[in-house]
Amino acid sequence: MADTKREIERKYEATPDTPLPDLTEVPRVAGVVGKGVAELDAVYYDTADLRLAASSVTLRRRTGGADAGWHLKLPVAPGVRDEIAAPLSDGVPDDLAGLVRVYTRGRELVPVMRLLSSRDVQHLVDADGALLAELSRDAVVAERLHGGEGTAQWDEIEVELADGGDPAFLDTVHKKLRKAGVRTAAAPSKLARALTATGDGPAEREGGTGPARTAGDHVLAYLRKEVAAVVAHDPGVRRDLPDAVHQMRVATRRLRSALRSYRRVVDREVTGPLIDELKWLAGELGVARDQEVLAERLAERVDAVPVTLLLGPVDARLTAWAVAGAADARKTVIAALDSDRYLALLDALDALCARPPLLKAAAGEPGAVLAKAVLKEYDRLAARMDRALSLPEGEERDHAMHDARKAAKRARYAAEVARPALGKAAKRFGKRMKAVQSVLGDHQDSVVAREALRDLAVRAHAAGETTFVWGLLYGREEARARAREAELPGVWAETSVPRIRTALAR
Repeated sequence: MADTKREIERKYEATPDTPLPDLTEVPRVAGVVGKGVAELDAVYYDTADLRLAASSVTLRRRTGGADAGWHLKLPVAPGVRDEIAAPLSDGVPDDLAGLVRVYTRGRELVPVMRLLSSRDVQHLVDADGALLAELSRDAVVAERLHGGEGTAQWDEIEVELADGGDPAFLDTVHKKLRKAGVRTAAAPSKLARALTATGDGPAEREGGTGPARTAGDHVLAYLRKEVAAVVAHDPGVRRDLPDAVHQMRVATRRLRSALRSYRRVVDREVTGPLIDELKWLAGELGVARDQEVLAERLAERVDAVPVTLLLGPVDARLTAWAVAGAADARKTVIAALDSDRYLALLDALDALCARPPLLKAAAGEPGAVLAKAVLKEYDRLAARMDRALSLPEGEERDHAMHDARKAAKRARYAAEVARPALGKAAKRFGKRMKAVQSVLGDHQDSVVAREALRDLAVRAHAAGETTFVWGLLYGREEARARAREAELPGVWAETSVPRIRTALAR
């Protein structure tokens, strides 16, 4: 994968005559060091309908300056982007094209804008000469390459935080510039400004973004938020960033759960195939996430074994097992994200958000409609809990507890949808569902861990190694599962008190 850095910067309006204040008066700034003028030539790539720009993503090929090459910038937060760089080449590097596939959906990347910038660079340094931030004055000329023939020119100022710097430092620089009359730029990026100045910018997304007044408004707002989360986490999954698979899987599950729970708001006959595809994607992501969780759990258990009892090459075997499992799981995930099936799912999600198949209840008062759906999910959970608690210890009870866990999660997600409308009542309900889910989840993790420990023991035995530690850990997992089973009735008793549910319907 290409080089990556976190870019944190502020942009300001300027003219060639805009004076800068004395920045050595900014706390920590001991000097302002001129670094000369660089001539930059950047060509920005996008689809013909500007899908990258619509998502505040930029992809460029730039020559000149100290960092010539390809640069992909992915939004993280306002003023914060992850920049992924690749060496100069004639065509878009495959790695970068893969990272934007979730946006391009198979459409060709073409040159859409050329920006010529004359950049006057100054370094803000501390008393030791260490870089605090880079201030650039840019004189920019923009030339539209696709979708028009317009040109534009302007001046601007950028202040970019040094790698590893404290973002609060930019606040102090901002205050100094503002007092001197320098104003924040209206456009979030050069490309955004250039597109607006030279022709049409990206099309606005379909679907309402106004205040939620009906039950349908609340459900659609939730669905749109989670669809955006799936898209936003895709590049992170491809880059193998920590927690990215988990977050993308959660968004997928939330979408599926909301469509099932609110089937009287959004037509289930229409969304049925979409629910099935979301289940498929969650399953593919789950291979990697479940392997990650299991490996962490087993590593923690091994670390807790006293050295005097740590017999045999336990660490080496566990590490080899975890590495092999992670590699296989990652292949599964990337294959799913690279598939046409995944792109079709993304398009279907966009269509759902733009043209939702709403039913009559969608126009109803949100409090009543949403509360009814949440309470129905509670009834479903209660039935599964009654069954799980009635069964004797054993495999059948393990399966019943796992089913109850899934029902608790679904009830919790239903409450998330309703929280903006139902307020604290939905928040309290969701917390109780999470408490039940946590107990049931740890129990299920123990079931899965025991299966893995038995497999590791079989492999160790076949290799002539002692299986003592694997048996010890198996026994500890059994004890943990029994403790969770003993804890569950009390947690459920606290959750099932009527006042938690009656508060939803008020």
